[in-house]
Amino acid sequence: MELFEFIFRLGIVFAIYGFIWAIIEMGIYLLSIGRKRQLAEAYIVKGVKYFFLVDVTFLVCAQQSFKGFDSSSQLIFGTIILLMYFMGKLQNSQKKQAMFKMVANNMAINQTLFNLRAEIAVITFAMVSFILFWLYPSVAENPLSVWFRDTITNISDTPIIGFIFKVIGFFFLVNIILKMTRAFFLIISGRAFQKQNNNRTDNRNDFDSYEEMD
Repeated sequence: MELFEFIFRLGIVFAIYGFIWAIIEMGIYLLSIGRKRQLAEAYIVKGVKYFFLVDVTFLVCAQQSFKGFDSSSQLIFGTIILLMYFMGKLQNSQKKQAMFKMVANNMAINQTLFNLRAEIAVITFAMVSFILFWLYPSVAENPLSVWFRDTITNISDTPIIGFIFKVIGFFFLVNIILKMTRAFFLIISGRAFQKQNNNRTDNRNDFDSYEEMD
């Protein structure tokens, strides 16, 4: 139950942070209206977004006490949950890309602001940053990250708005539990490894064709 409470609390943090960042991105969009957004620009913004998210997550895990956890356990589970969160974001982006390709069959792929290598690079940068915060905690105590953390705490304590984000946190908890359960059964059944090997063998021609398109 303590683990569920921990995931639930992080879900609230992620939800409120996403809400705050959506407002920031809206401001960026309004400032750049009338100008086509470049791929590099989109991923620089996403890199900054992920950096401060892991920074805020580190501050929460390192400075707040959760029943049944010490600070090291909180950071370890925080790392796992962050990675699952980022991988879920990556999968959602891939699904959107696939849907775009189906709808706009004759349009160029680069018209969408998605690049798999850039996505992986941004996620790797975020996770490495989280590990560096372990080694150098003082770096995480920058004014902007502290502002994010305090703002998230204040919004969470607000009666009505805080309740809405608690509902979102509950669904985040359910989603994480389902992912962990699915991954557990895939691993113990061996299907996770079999699927990877089959895809590499059966779809070899498709993969080569994709490389030629690039």
